[in-house]
Formats: sequence, C-alpha cells, structure tokens
Amino acid sequence: METTRDARLMLALKQVFGFDSFRPGQREIIENLLNNHDVLAVMPTGAGKSLCYQLPAVISSSKSIVVSPLLALMNDQIAALNDLNVGAAAIHSGYSRSDNVCSWRSFTSGEIQVLYLSPEKLMQERMIEALKTQEIGMFVIDEAHCISKWGATFRPDYEALSQLRDHFPEAVIGAFTATADKATRADINQKLTRGQGRILVMGFDRPNLSLAVYPKRNLRDALINYLKSKDGESGIVYCLSRRETDKIADLLNTSGFNAIAYHAGKSSEYRDAAQNRFMTGNHIIMVATIAFGMGIDKTDIRFIVHASLPGSIEAFYQEIGRAGRDGLPAETVLFFGLSDLIKRQRMIFEGEGDEHYKLLEYKRLDHLLGYCESVICRKVALLSYFDEGGSPCGNCDNCVSPPLVEDYTTEAKIILEAILQTGQYFGVTHIIGVVRGAKTSKVAEKHHDKLSVFGVGNAHSKQFYQSLIRQLIAAGVLRVNLERYGALQLRSKARNILENEETFEAKLNPSKDIVPQAKISSADDTLLSVGDGIAQDLFQALKDTRLEIARGKGVPAFVVFNDNTLKEIALVQPLTESEFLKINGVGPKKLEVYFERFVDVIRKFNSEV
Repeated sequence: METTRDARLMLALKQVFGFDSFRPGQREIIENLLNNHDVLAVMPTGAGKSLCYQLPAVISSSKSIVVSPLLALMNDQIAALNDLNVGAAAIHSGYSRSDNVCSWRSFTSGEIQVLYLSPEKLMQERMIEALKTQEIGMFVIDEAHCISKWGATFRPDYEALSQLRDHFPEAVIGAFTATADKATRADINQKLTRGQGRILVMGFDRPNLSLAVYPKRNLRDALINYLKSKDGESGIVYCLSRRETDKIADLLNTSGFNAIAYHAGKSSEYRDAAQNRFMTGNHIIMVATIAFGMGIDKTDIRFIVHASLPGSIEAFYQEIGRAGRDGLPAETVLFFGLSDLIKRQRMIFEGEGDEHYKLLEYKRLDHLLGYCESVICRKVALLSYFDEGGSPCGNCDNCVSPPLVEDYTTEAKIILEAILQTGQYFGVTHIIGVVRGAKTSKVAEKHHDKLSVFGVGNAHSKQFYQSLIRQLIAAGVLRVNLERYGALQLRSKARNILENEETFEAKLNPSKDIVPQAKISSADDTLLSVGDGIAQDLFQALKDTRLEIARGKGVPAFVVFNDNTLKEIALVQPLTESEFLKINGVGPKKLEVYFERFVDVIRKFNSEV
C-alpha cells in the first residue's frame, strides 16, 4: 500500500505540479500530513511551502480548507492551482455574494476539493456548522505565526483558530510559517494542536542572501548611492511610518528611480494596483511599511533595505525572506540608528499587552540590537537566535570587512560617569553634549558645565559616542528608561566597568560608503552565462512573453512559470513536447497551454542569432 501511495505521490508531483523531485523537507511534511499527523512546519521562504499542503490536498479523498491572512495571497494561490487544472476557490469579502455562493456550491458538490478562507470568515458560527456537514480532512493554517502573540505579526483574527481542534477533532491540522523562534513554535503548536503536532523545522539558513548593517547617518545620500548600484533590479525599502514611506518614495522618484509608496493609509484600490504593478513589472522599488509583504511571491526581488529598525529578529527575518526566492544572490541592508531603537522601545512601552508580553518584546528587540552591533558573521548571529548553528558566510559586511575591535574602557567610563553625575535622568544627546563640552542652554541651566566629567571626552565625535552608547546598550551595560523620557541609566554591569573589574571592547565605526556586496556563487548562475550571454538574452525574451501572458490572464507572472523554470528553458531550449515536458516546473497542463508560445520564442530567437 505504501508503494502505491508513493507512486501516486511522485505521479502527482510531476503530472500536476511539473516537478521531478522534492525539495529538502517537503516529503517528510507531506507524508506526515497524509498519515494524519498534525504538523507545524517552519520552512525558510522559497523552500516550497505551498506544495507541502497543496499536494496532499490534491491526492486526498477528503476536502481541504486553507486559511490565509490576505485576499491577494489567496487569489494568487488559487490562480496558480487553477492554472495547473486543480479545482480551488475562495470565499472572501473581495468577491460578490453570488461568486461566494458559486464557490461554496462547487466545494460542497465535490467539483473542487480546496477552499481558501480568511480566519474571520472560517470562524463564523454559520461557516463552522456548514463545514461540519462536509468531509473535511485537513485544515491548513498558512502564516501560522500570526496566531502567536510572541510571533512577528500577531493578528487577533487568528486567535479564534485555536478552537478548530474542538470543532473538527478528526481533521489533520497543518500549520506553516517561515519564521518562529522556540517560544513562538511552542505557542502555535499548543493553540492549534493542543501540543500534539509534530514540529518540523527545515532550517533558517538562506545562503543566497548577503547581510549588512550600516550606521543610519546621511540616510538620503547613503540610500540613493546604494540603489544606484541596483539599477535595473527590483527590491523593497521598508520604513517605520507612513510619513517616512511617502517621503522616501518621493525622494527616490525625484532621483530618477521607479518607486511606489505603499502603506495602510492608502486606499484598497491603490494598494491592489500598486501590488499588481510590482508583481508583474520590472525594475520597481516598493517603498513600504510592514503592511506590504506577507505572501509576496515575486521571485526576482534582488534587495531588501530597512531604512528603519524592524521590531524584532523574527520580523526582520520574515521581511528579508522576500528577497531571492529564485535562489539567486540577493542583498539585505539595514540602516541602524539609536533614535530608531528608542522609537521601537517607546512603541512597546505605549502599546497594548501586559507586562510579561512587553518584557518579551523588549528582549526580542535586544536580540535585534545585538545582531546590529555584532562583530561576528551576520549569518551566524542571525541563525543563533533560532537555535541553529552555522559557519561564517564569507559574504556579509562583517566577513568582507571585519570590524576593528579595540579597548574603549576609558571612553565607556566617561559616558558612565556622565550619566551618574547628571542623576541618570537625561537622554543620549544631553549626555554626549556633556562629555564633549557642549555649551548648550540646557547644560548651562542644569549647571552640568561644572561637573568634573564636562568636556573630558572632546577628543571624539558625536557619531563616535552614539556608536559607543549603542554598543553599551547592546552589551547590557546601559538601559533606556522610557518612563523617564528615554533617560540613560546604568545596569549592574556598569559598576564592574567603573570599578575596573571589567574592560569594555567595542568596534570602531568609521564612516563608510555603501557598496554592493560580493555576489554569492550559485549553481543557478550558470543558466544565465551559457553561450557568451545568449542564454541571458533568451531568458529576457521568455520573461517578456511570460509577462504578456500573465497580464492577459490577470494573474501574477509566477503563476505561468517561475524564474527557475524559465532559466532551464533558456538553457535547454526544448523544441519538442517531450523535451518541454522534461523541464522542471512543466506538467501536462502547462505543456498543453504554454508549449507553442514559448517554443515560438525559442525558434524566433535562434533564427535571429
């Protein structure tokens, strides 16, 4: 029986989805779901998460419900399944009542086996009771971190999903996410499966991503200089606020870039049009708050820039995960300043949640601060947060240009003494002014120019002390007290430094220009360098045809073929149906629909060479 199911599995993999083999981890997840084991699967972006629940749904004799947080994400996945001749539909507020009724009837009649629902639509009492009359074999919770208050993107609508196990005790539950630390995984598993689900972590390493952190000074010039090196590529610039998003988008457009502003303050019509333009177009920079990004399946995003500090390492990991989904090299850059850290701390301080929740949020932010100030390989620092080991990547900013670490105990003691002598009641700007001997009205008013520490640190710049204070905070020597309006205060470690029991080493932070990171070698690179550039030209012609087809069908380009499939077509140049069917990502349905269009491109290209 197992052999029969194994044969059915491999047949569906090729006949329906067009793939000859599974990616790492996919088969284990699929077999667990088919064996009726609840699963929480943590898979890095681009690892083929959707196949893990779509394939079991296709070969199962029962029906499947997929819970998704975004209408656009549902629509894209349904378009992709329908293009594979798999019956799938959605019921959501973006459709008319008659469309939703039609989808429900198709589902109950067995015409389709996969129904997509938002969490709020699924958990309505009327829908729950209606689904109990159907044979529901599997519930899939996509972006499952949204159910956890410890996760990166908590959504209250997801909280009700914890009732699914009570309503459908016989159905298997498959939860999927790209980012969840140990506490978040445990929380998700407890809520959805009562702790009985098998937690399968496929690893967090994205070897094709380069990582860099730069000081946030002269952001305007640094950002423009960096983006000039990305000319002709698509990417995302993440901002902290709507105001900053609009401001940076305007800056980029007036500087000659093709930029789009995206945030929750825009109308739904604007956001839909902006996302479609980004998904189907080329050479576009999306400037956005975190309102943009969940479920984005644009494979050729070549860079992610954080113009402001994210809220946590989980949020950071999820956002950079949108780059390089095609497996080719992509870059991530984070501009980090002390003012952003204080803004983030204030957001936690003034936000909702009890003290325990806020404490955990502060700790998460501390981990991100540690990542920003790390002197070791960025990848090693990032993976360690998720309890995963790794060797130095050789490609991040710290590997390419190792920071110079020196003993700055004397300078640290000057800062600590200034904080003590001013009563631990003042913020960064004032403390730096005191140690540098700044004759400001506030310094004079408080008589801080009479302190013994006044002016003793004037040998160093304001930027030097900003960096030093960031590292003192990251090392747990200082804290920012938001109840005292951001006052710097000493932690217990500070006493050890002041009493000469410990030294303090920090990295020298010279002003450095933003330069593109070295490209990571990839097996996929060969697809674009075959024949002295000929494959590259053909690849672009195939992309143009794909975009034309996608626009005609009103679907994202990846629904037709992903980039890796097009690269293989450009390399192999199949001219017969049997050759075309051997391409990874081509099944019988896509052969039938797209063979002539793409083979015509190959023939025309070869006739012009």
